[in-house]
Amino acid sequence: MKKALIIGIDDYTGCPLSGCVKDANSMHQLLERNADGSPNFDVRTFTDASVVNRAFLKRKIEELFATDSEAALLYFSGHGCINSYGGYIVTPDFTRYDEGVSMDEIMKMCNSSKARHKIIILDCCYSGKIGNPDGHTSKIAEVADGVTILAACRDNEVAMESDGHGVFTSLLIEALGGQCADLIGHISPGSVYAFIDRALGEWEQRPMFKTNISSFISIRNVAPPIETSLLRKLTDYFQSIYDEFKLDPTFEDTVPGFNPDNAKMLKELQKMVSVGLVKPVDEEHMYYAAINTKSCKLTALGAQYWKIVKSNKI
Repeated sequence: MKKALIIGIDDYTGCPLSGCVKDANSMHQLLERNADGSPNFDVRTFTDASVVNRAFLKRKIEELFATDSEAALLYFSGHGCINSYGGYIVTPDFTRYDEGVSMDEIMKMCNSSKARHKIIILDCCYSGKIGNPDGHTSKIAEVADGVTILAACRDNEVAMESDGHGVFTSLLIEALGGQCADLIGHISPGSVYAFIDRALGEWEQRPMFKTNISSFISIRNVAPPIETSLLRKLTDYFQSIYDEFKLDPTFEDTVPGFNPDNAKMLKELQKMVSVGLVKPVDEEHMYYAAINTKSCKLTALGAQYWKIVKSNKI
């Protein structure tokens, strides 16, 4: 089982926010189910500022990471702050010198967890501070094995809101909706970060990514952009990653006397071209590769998926 704790707080006395509760509810919906409706994370979401005080939040985080499940994921959207003692996710009962839950405390609980994958996602100001230790807290704040952190901004930046959502989470929602899925339909923390990083301009807040893992977990599955059955045909068309598949005019169904079987193969290869697995050799389009009796070959991405298919992992 995969567990997720989602916190979104708008109602801070004197400094309210507007998009955090909405972001938390959107994250709940996305993480609870995969795109095909199958169960994903067992999600617990809290957005009531009268409930989420410092003691409550610290207890819930401790409960989340006190598990030996496949994955434990923490998402927080709200205020963050930083002082000479480190970074904090701020709770509604904050007071000066007691702002909320220390990011170092969160890292200590996360690093001690027996869950196979530990994922922390923070959409708050100064969130890049987490896992970025000061000298006197290095044993607490280091990123332990199996831990992945996605932070909305650097440790000296604020996290912005726009159009009723946090800027970071609005992109996170797009990513989990399928914008960064691989060709098997898996969405990993690494692909989420890459999508958000590309989407934000150099003068905007910069997301942070910290990890210490040997393999990524899929945090959500969506419909793949190419049929898995077709993906498996890579090893049928190409005997090795260096092989070329020969084409001729009989593959093109607009040519008189075309071969229907060849035309079917060309359409399958064109689907592979559309997702970056295959490319024509010495021609811009597959149509001309067929008409001019050229060939096609695997791209670098295609070679990687060829190896995955060959190893029976798809």
